[in-house]
Amino acid sequence: MKEEDIKHELIKFLINNYSKSTLKIGSYSFFILVCVLLSLTSFSQDNFTDDVRGENGIRIAFYNVENLFDIENDPVKRDDEFTEKGDKHWNERKYRTKLHQISKVAASVGGWEALELIALCELENRRVIEDLLNLTPLKEAGYKIIHFESPDRRGIDVGFIYLPEKIQLIHSEAIPIVFPWDKKYKTRDILYARLVILQADTIDFYVNHWPSRWGGQLETEDARMHVAKTLLAHRNSLESPKKMIAVGDFNDAPIDKSMRVVFKAELDTNLKAEYYNMMYPHLDKQGTNKYQGDWNIIDQFIVSESLFHSKSGLKIKNKSAIIFNADYLLEPDPKYEGMQLNRTYLGMRYKGGYSDHLPIYLDLVR
Repeated sequence: MKEEDIKHELIKFLINNYSKSTLKIGSYSFFILVCVLLSLTSFSQDNFTDDVRGENGIRIAFYNVENLFDIENDPVKRDDEFTEKGDKHWNERKYRTKLHQISKVAASVGGWEALELIALCELENRRVIEDLLNLTPLKEAGYKIIHFESPDRRGIDVGFIYLPEKIQLIHSEAIPIVFPWDKKYKTRDILYARLVILQADTIDFYVNHWPSRWGGQLETEDARMHVAKTLLAHRNSLESPKKMIAVGDFNDAPIDKSMRVVFKAELDTNLKAEYYNMMYPHLDKQGTNKYQGDWNIIDQFIVSESLFHSKSGLKIKNKSAIIFNADYLLEPDPKYEGMQLNRTYLGMRYKGGYSDHLPIYLDLVR
């Protein structure tokens, strides 16, 4: 057996046994072991790097975890299908499996080290983040939580976890979205945080989950354009704006109006612009989400010109963002050919996979 094949078989074993107590080592030691071994091979991962970041860098990731609901029935949220009596027959075993799957992804993306910051969306509440940190090996990493409850009609929120030894929180708030043409229409707030990173620079950080295309892309386009305007209005209202990163599931592609017309996030980084869309190099490749056979890039990093062309303080390593498309997050697509996402559910059939989105990340270095 070739060396690379041995690595793959060993990592498959670790992935399958990640949460099993029969392995007689501590959870944190196992967490680090998984990180190290995952970094030894890329699972055919495009451009994945496992360099030690240490005191000179951090990795920021975003992951739409697809319906991370607890099993309790919240009477004010549309969470009925994710309860034991609901259509999905959601229970403690499935819930804990989902938590462990997310923790595996965080370990994989982190490489040799614990991932310094991961922004998440499709969270039911703060409790599911707490469970992610308390019921999986992530509990030993020492993460802190930033989360606000959103008025979203399905009851899902955004949030992020971060390592305080590398990242200092200065301020955080939820930016509400109010649609002037329909004040009853509720969606996810934008999460804003000002962060000091590596004691080297200050970043204005925005986590987004813009309104979906449910009902049609063109029919819902105005809603996403309005959220883009809301984000820019907040950014422009800051007395002393810093280098900026806006990340999230924007439910629009980099070439759509909310990105190009409203946000004016330039795709060609050789042109002068106030904001740049870091996903441009991925446009002709596999995206982050697959719908009816077509791959889309709706999970994105938007950065300010001051960060992209930074001359001092923090810089974006290689001026690039990466889609983490490790093999275990994908499976053959029997209907549309190629590969599809390895999801928790496929329709109503429980599969115990990961999500209907791939994670994305970038590295900041000083």
